[in-house]
Amino acid sequence: MSTQSNADLVVIGSGIHGCSAALHAAMRGLSVIVIEKDTAGRHASGVNAGGVRRLGRLLPEVPISDRSMKIWDKINDLVDDDCGFQKAPQIKVAETEDEMEAHRERVRVLNDMGFHHETILSQADLRDYLPAVSDHCVGGLASLEDGFALPYQTTFAFQRKAIGLGVRFYENTRAQKVQRDGKNWRVVTDHGTFSGTYLLNCAGAWAGNVAQQIGEYAPVEAIAPMMIVTARMPRFCNAVVGATGRPLSFKQMENGTVVIGGGLRGIAKPETNGSQMLFGKLKQTANTAISIFPIMKTATIVRSWSGIEGRMPDDMPVIGRSSTEENVFHAFGFSAHGFQMGPGVGELMAELIATGETNAPIESFHISRFTTKH
Repeated sequence: MSTQSNADLVVIGSGIHGCSAALHAAMRGLSVIVIEKDTAGRHASGVNAGGVRRLGRLLPEVPISDRSMKIWDKINDLVDDDCGFQKAPQIKVAETEDEMEAHRERVRVLNDMGFHHETILSQADLRDYLPAVSDHCVGGLASLEDGFALPYQTTFAFQRKAIGLGVRFYENTRAQKVQRDGKNWRVVTDHGTFSGTYLLNCAGAWAGNVAQQIGEYAPVEAIAPMMIVTARMPRFCNAVVGATGRPLSFKQMENGTVVIGGGLRGIAKPETNGSQMLFGKLKQTANTAISIFPIMKTATIVRSWSGIEGRMPDDMPVIGRSSTEENVFHAFGFSAHGFQMGPGVGELMAELIATGETNAPIESFHISRFTTKH
């Protein structure tokens, strides 16, 4: 089937950021087309841990993460779906006094920036929130009003709401060539040609190719974060837990299962759309979980998975205008921590595209930080 269609905005990629941007653009009155080579949420947005966290954000991300949290707090009003969002303390466990001192310094820096959502937990505080935590843990850093959500449910909710506002999604449609057509942008795909006044690159691990076609250097690395889920266990954890000095993302779901991730990666194969598990690294993740929560010695792993995500060399996303072409914008490379920021990034991108400006501090995320070094 061959298709030719026009809109004000063409978005490439229907992860959480693409779907959120499409929805917010439609809310501002723009006509929107979203092109997706697979299906919505097929990669990073559907396979992540679902953490809705401000805790531990890179400092330039904090204002955007905070903005996004205000949307999460009223997510049902926006997308007519609760997205499985639950408030839960996000806690980063410290295992040494040096780690505690680093946490204290971070809180001082955040407070100086005007943000007060992160707080120090003493060893006694930590035990209050995490009674099952190992005796060797000395305290922690917490953001008590964060939480978690269900990634697939969330991405589909944004897509469904966008469709209800007239956004047209073309799934299983691969963008092959991006080219200027007068004042418009044309995207040639394997199922026809689409054009729009504005183009937004939300192509995740594949976004570097889109950027390259308009003369921009974006060193996106395809990575494959791995996840584990256990059989149901007695309730022992009501927070989302990380470790300060080693990779861990840990939470117990309502049904008693435990979901564990933490940055250890399999092998991403973007050219074939797949990824490969590395079970030796999964064992390392499991051992970290046991070290922090000894009760995990009795856990039974029932499933593990990975997906493809785009990572930038500095672990910060690319957000903002193109440095080479007018009316082209980017939002990609969220480096395995973009889920929480999806609603806020979509909102600010729609604001930027529709009005030409945004009050969000996004200068640190501009793609030119790579172009100038290349």
